[in-house]
Amino acid sequence: MAFFITSDTKRLTWPLAPASLAAVTAQQTSAKPPPIPWSIWRIAAVTGAGSFIVMLDSTVVNLALESIREDFDARLTLIQWVASGYLVALAVSLPASAWLGSRFGYGTVYQWALAGFTLGSALCALAPGPVSLIAARVIQGLAGGLMVPSAHAVNGSVTTRRQLGRVIGTLGIMIAIGPAFGPVAGGWILEASSWRWLFWINVPVGIVTFWGGQLVMPRGAVAGDRTLDKRGLLLVGIGLPVLLYGLTEIGSEGASVISLLAAIGGGALLLAFAFTAYKAPHPLLDLKLLRRKVFAAGVLTAGLSGANMYGGLLLLPLYFQIISGRSIAETGLLLLWLGLGSGIALPIAGQLIDRFGAGLVCVAGAVALTVSTFPFVFMDEIGTTLLTADLLLRGAGLALVQMPAMTAAYTSVSGPEMGDAASLINIVQRTGGAIGAVGIVVILAQLGDGRAAYHGAFWAILAAGACALALASYLHRHIRLQEAARGQDGVEA
Repeated sequence: MAFFITSDTKRLTWPLAPASLAAVTAQQTSAKPPPIPWSIWRIAAVTGAGSFIVMLDSTVVNLALESIREDFDARLTLIQWVASGYLVALAVSLPASAWLGSRFGYGTVYQWALAGFTLGSALCALAPGPVSLIAARVIQGLAGGLMVPSAHAVNGSVTTRRQLGRVIGTLGIMIAIGPAFGPVAGGWILEASSWRWLFWINVPVGIVTFWGGQLVMPRGAVAGDRTLDKRGLLLVGIGLPVLLYGLTEIGSEGASVISLLAAIGGGALLLAFAFTAYKAPHPLLDLKLLRRKVFAAGVLTAGLSGANMYGGLLLLPLYFQIISGRSIAETGLLLLWLGLGSGIALPIAGQLIDRFGAGLVCVAGAVALTVSTFPFVFMDEIGTTLLTADLLLRGAGLALVQMPAMTAAYTSVSGPEMGDAASLINIVQRTGGAIGAVGIVVILAQLGDGRAAYHGAFWAILAAGACALALASYLHRHIRLQEAARGQDGVEA
C-alpha cells in the first residue's frame, strides 16, 4: 500500500479503506460548493483580462506577417521572428516567475508584467522597422510569460479548494478564446486598417486592467530569503527557448542540422537543470513537487492535452483544405467551433469540479476528446453538421481535460508552493504543445500528402487522447485517495 504527503499537514498519511474512501467521496459530492465572494471575482476579472490579451497576441499577428513584410520591405525569414520571438520570449520568462513571485509577491509581479506588456504593445505599434518591432515583441513576450503563471498563483492563493474550479474555469475562458479569436480579430482589423492597430488595441485594455489591479489585486506573500538560483536560471533560460526554437523550426521548415542541434542541445540543458534543481538548496523551480502523485498526474495530463490541442490545430486546417477541399474562410469558421466548445464547457466544468472533484470531470473530458477523433480516423467524408458537432465536442473535451488537470495540480500544493506549481504547469503545457505539433509534421512528412497520411496523423491524435484518458483515470483515483486522507485528518476537502 502506498502513502503520500498531504499539502496541508506535511506528514505521512495512509489511505483509508475502500468503504471509508467511498463514504468521504460521497459526502464531498453531495455537498454544495461554497459561494465565491465578489472580491475574488474582481481579482479573477483583472487576471482574466490580462491573460486574454497575452493569449490573443500569440496568434493575432500571424495573419499580418505578409502585410508587415511588405510595409518594411523585409525578408520573410526576418519577419517571421515577429511571431516566433514572442513565443520564445514567453518561454524565457516562465521559469523566473516563481522566484520573482516569492521575492516580490505574485500580485506585484502581475502588475509589473501587465505594465511591461502594455508598454511593449505601444512600442510595437510605433516600431519604425522590423528589428525594433521584433525587439518590442520580445518585451511583450517576456512580460506575458510572467503574467499567466502569476495570474494562476494569485487566484490559487485567494480561493479554497472548492472555489478554485469555478475561478480557474472563468479565467480559462479568456485563455481559451484568445488564440481562437486571434485570427478572426486579426482579419477584421487588417481589412479595416493598418497592422499597427493589432497592437494599439492592447493599450487601452492594459491601462484599464492595470488600474483595476491597483484597486483589487493583493500584493501576495513575500519570502525575501529565497535566493536566486542563477545556474538553474541560466540552464533553463537558455535550454527551454532553444528546445522550443528547434522544435518550432522542425515543425515549420523541416529537420535541418541547426534545428536538430537546437532541439537536442536544448533538451540536454533542461536535463542538466532538472539534475541540479534536485540538489540545489534553493532551486529556481521546486521539481520535488512532481513526487506528489496528484500534482505529477495533473501536470502530465495538462501536457498531453497541450500536445493534443496544438497538434490538432496544426492538422485540422491542413485536412480541411487539402483533403476536404474547403476554402480558407470555411476553415476559419469551422475552427471557431473549437473555441466555442471550450467557451461553453469551461464555466460548466468549474461548477462540476467544485461539486464532484476534478478527477471525474477530467475523465469525462478525456472520453469526449478521444471520441471526437473517431470520425477523422474511421470516416473518409464528414458532413458539415456532423463536423460542426464533432468540433464542438472536441473543444469541450480539450477544456474538460486541461482545466480540471490544472485545478487538481493546484489543489495538491500549499500556498507558498503555488508559484512553482504554476510555472511548472505552464512550461509542460507549452513544451507538450510544441512536441505535439512537431510530431504531426513528422508523420505527414514520412507518410506523404495523401488521405492515408492524414489518417495516420489522426491515429496519433487518437493515441494521445487515449493516453490522456489513462492519465485522467489515474489522476481521479489518487484525488479520491488524497481527499479521503484529508477527511480522515479532519481537514476541509
